Amino acid sequence: MRSVNSALSYSSVGHSKTATQSSAVIVVGHPECRGYSKLVDSLTQLQCTVECHESCEQLAPSSLTSATLVFILVSGYNPQLLQADVVHLIRRAAHISVIPVVEYAEQDRAAALMDSGCVDYLLAPFCASQIKAVLERQAASASVQDSFVSCSTASRRLLAMAQRLAGTRAPILITGETGTGKEMLARYIHRFSSADSAPFVAVNCAAIPEQMLESLLFGHERGAFTGAVSVQPGKFEMANGGTLLLDEIGELPLGLQAKLLRVLQEQRVERLGGQKEIALNVRIIAATNRDLGAEVAAGRFRADLMFRLDVLPLHITPLRERQEDILALARRFIDQYAAQEHRDDLLTDEACQVLLQHDWPGNVRELENTLQRALVLRKGLFIQPRDLGLCSPLQNTVAALPDNPLSHGKAALRATGKWAEYQHVLDAIRKCDGHKSKAAQSLGMTPRALRYRLSAMRDQGVRVPV
Repeated sequence: MRSVNSALSYSSVGHSKTATQSSAVIVVGHPECRGYSKLVDSLTQLQCTVECHESCEQLAPSSLTSATLVFILVSGYNPQLLQADVVHLIRRAAHISVIPVVEYAEQDRAAALMDSGCVDYLLAPFCASQIKAVLERQAASASVQDSFVSCSTASRRLLAMAQRLAGTRAPILITGETGTGKEMLARYIHRFSSADSAPFVAVNCAAIPEQMLESLLFGHERGAFTGAVSVQPGKFEMANGGTLLLDEIGELPLGLQAKLLRVLQEQRVERLGGQKEIALNVRIIAATNRDLGAEVAAGRFRADLMFRLDVLPLHITPLRERQEDILALARRFIDQYAAQEHRDDLLTDEACQVLLQHDWPGNVRELENTLQRALVLRKGLFIQPRDLGLCSPLQNTVAALPDNPLSHGKAALRATGKWAEYQHVLDAIRKCDGHKSKAAQSLGMTPRALRYRLSAMRDQGVRVPV
């Protein structure tokens, strides 16, 4: 083993930062493999603490606790064991970045390992500068990842892809259900690739009236319209040199979509009432919980704008499909909202099971609200299942059928049909991520009629989402 503490200075895309840390790196591979000595020597010269093993099975828990990176030389590893060992290693130590080192002809194996949760790869033959670049990317990632939990393969793959996309200024489209953390991912990309002083500006296209949104985005000159008493720069100008997040881009009115397309194509903006074009240097990130392809087919979104925005797509998997992240996120929120208690774990085993079994239609946002509420309303020191306030899967859709003295004949048939109707309404709301207007449209009724229907359902004891 060779050990030297390191002070890494790294330059990310378009800027420079300095991070000082002790870099403990593990190299897994046979010493006779090509590139082994070069890798170990280069890491040592870069002042890393290097620990060498011939297989992942030899990695002790103490080594994994202190290490930040594991390089695995693929060519010298048993092909039958490689995939399983890498997956097991990632599960043992989710904080570690696993980097396969592959020959040119082994790039398909590198792709498979990336799909299993590896965050980067090193292509042999390599030089010291390439190794340094890998260390720089991982140091940059560690410095901005404090708000992320990435224990699942899907989350690790997402952040690895986000790091790669951060190296370009092409538009990025982030898709995912409500509450999955699309804005947080946009901020991660911005922080990973921009200077600390670079602005990050977010605009929610669904929360601002159409009449105000154009002025907000593009700015206006004095006298451009009634009430414009002074010059006001738009969000594009304010984000110059940094990142502009267009959240809920699927809600952008058609009239503004053509103007936005022109700005994206020309990289210039003109204020309302102005005659001068202002040059832009802005990274555009758009986010939506809608299927833009379906919106284009329905005539609600321009196809040319979708193609302009969807250059580099990122999709955030729903929380229900990332089981490994649920408890890690829950503990992160407990640390955030109950830091003063200084306890390792306030969640009981029974509460953990309830969290894992819940469907999380509201995703990470719902999980955060659940833990915050449980910390306030808990009846003891630890969080019990009753403190979480979560329904069982059956309760999550409809309440139990109340006692009915007419349990046979036509009355029972009518009651059964009525509850099936209620279930159909609730399923429609869930499929629309809680958007009642969309659910009403899918059910073929007006929003007002849906409100009356939900009110009647509450009167019958049905648990109806707020």
